Order: sequence, then C-alpha cells, then structure tokens
Amino acid sequence: MEILKGVIKKSIFIMVPMMAGSVFIEPRRLPLGIMTGWLIGIVNLRALSRNVMALLGTERATAKLVFMNMTRLLALFSAIAILVYYRIINIFGFLIGFTIVLLFVLIEGLKTGRER
Repeated sequence: MEILKGVIKKSIFIMVPMMAGSVFIEPRRLPLGIMTGWLIGIVNLRALSRNVMALLGTERATAKLVFMNMTRLLALFSAIAILVYYRIINIFGFLIGFTIVLLFVLIEGLKTGRER
C-alpha cells in the first residue's frame, strides 16, 4: 500500500498542471480525459494491490477472488468504452492520464525494490 500512497502523492503534482494546461488546447474533453485516465489508473492500482495482499495473506486464489477480478476488468473496459463512444472524454487525454500513473508505479516500484 505504500506504493499506492507514493503514486497518488507524486502524480497529483504532475496531473494538476497538466489538466490546467490542457484547458488551453481543448477546454472540455481533454482535461476530463486526463483526469478520468488518472482516476481509473489509481482505482485499478488500488484493486491490484489489495488482490496481491489477499493472495499473499491467509486467503488463496479462490473462485470469488478470480470472479471479482474479472468483474472489475469488465467494468473498467465498459466504462472506458462508453466514455469514448459517446465522446465524453478525449482518448489521448485518457491515455496520458493512465500513462502518468503507470510511470509513477514503475518509479515507486524501483525505489521500493532498491530499499529492500
């Protein structure tokens, strides 16, 4: 969970100026896409970290855990598809926000790996 906290704290300092700057490029859809990509990336990271902690803990890979993972992935895919289909968000903004989360996950993972 420490990686999740580090990713959230550090990515906010990048996301806020990026969303503010993107208002000048496309006022509505691009900042919303960046924010949506960031939020979905953070929610996905939180769910993944909880699942890993459950697998390493007393629980094993039960059918309930597998079903919940598949349901989560289906819900994420459906939400993204609906937002893009109805042109509520900009797909490039979404990819930018999601990529920022991915980069900070890699950076925090490297830092944690070096400490241990």
